[in-house]
Amino acid sequence: MQGSIFSAIGRGINAIISAIAAVFMTIVGVITTVIVTIFEVILSILCCRCFGSSRRTGTYSRRRRGGRSLAAGGGTGPGAGTGSVGMY
Repeated sequence: MQGSIFSAIGRGINAIISAIAAVFMTIVGVITTVIVTIFEVILSILCCRCFGSSRRTGTYSRRRRGGRSLAAGGGTGPGAGTGSVGMY
């Protein structure tokens, strides 16, 4: 009878320690995710500024639109202009 009492107490202590460990693991996981996300955002901002991909994309798209609109009749009429299906 005493064995079953000690066994029940041991299982209760084990459950409490497991619950505390699970809470700590959750907290550590959340903190790690937040730190990694912050670094990814900072690196993506720095990479965009360093490599200047937005400027190249803008220049390339302007040249492409200009070339397409001239081929379609100098930029007037159907198919010319921004957002039309014929331009792409």
